[in-house]
Amino acid sequence: MTLPSISRTIDQASRIILGKRDQMRLCLACLLAQGHLLIEDLPGVGKTTLAHLLARLLGLQFQRIQFTSDMLPADIIGVSVFDRESGSFRFHPGPVFAQLILADEVNRATPKTQSALLEAMEEHQVTAEGVTHALPDPFFVIATQNPSYQIGTFPLPESQLDRFLMRIEIGYPDRNAERELLQGQSRRDMIAALEPTLSIAELRRLQFDASAIHASGPLIDYVQALVEHTRSSGKFASGLSPRAALALLAAARAWALINGRDAVLPEDVQAVLPSVAVHRLRPAGEAGSSARFVRELVEAVPLP
Repeated sequence: MTLPSISRTIDQASRIILGKRDQMRLCLACLLAQGHLLIEDLPGVGKTTLAHLLARLLGLQFQRIQFTSDMLPADIIGVSVFDRESGSFRFHPGPVFAQLILADEVNRATPKTQSALLEAMEEHQVTAEGVTHALPDPFFVIATQNPSYQIGTFPLPESQLDRFLMRIEIGYPDRNAERELLQGQSRRDMIAALEPTLSIAELRRLQFDASAIHASGPLIDYVQALVEHTRSSGKFASGLSPRAALALLAAARAWALINGRDAVLPEDVQAVLPSVAVHRLRPAGEAGSSARFVRELVEAVPLP
């Protein structure tokens, strides 16, 4: 049985983002697994709304960073300004110093600016002029990017893609959901009227509970078999790394918690596998797509 606090959060989110309950569950699993989320989709399908919604429901301090081609790393991290009274430089924190960051259209910025997020996402700290500054706890990045074929985009390098525990697509709503959206009130007004469904203390406890979900020896064998198949099948330019294997297990633990289980099942691993693996894998050559090969991966590797 799903925990009441998680169930309330998903129910409230599904009232705003219509017809996308599975995507809401994946977003929450990513946060409970203490990872960062990448949303790749067309403009206008609700990526920004989703980030605002999660911040509101989870009671997190929120900052939106709109990435553009002329943005500099200091626009994200912050800058030191000389203080005449003290006769020294004082650091002025940038928008990255919040609990939930929306990095909107991250692939509009140049690679140099994109890389400014790397230390923050991996280490939960930033360094400016040789001084290290800790970021808030919890710290969660939701980055959105437009499809790479759109004009004015800079593809994220593999090293930065690997910092995102999960990648999802929202997609168009179905006809009934879109009609309800057209006839309903503003999503922004609805979000503003929401009350948090979780406190920060409850969120931390759920993150701890997710990390403690039991994974049996045969289940870990299954995760290893999936990872090893990506390395040996010849369908990918390179297989999943050990860090990706850890990410897969962490996401599966969070998915099990969301579904009210105290142990990870193979179906938990299968449920999160596409979101964890597809953005980390490139097909070998030009034939096929990573998404299709990941679906075939589930069929190729026997259950424990």
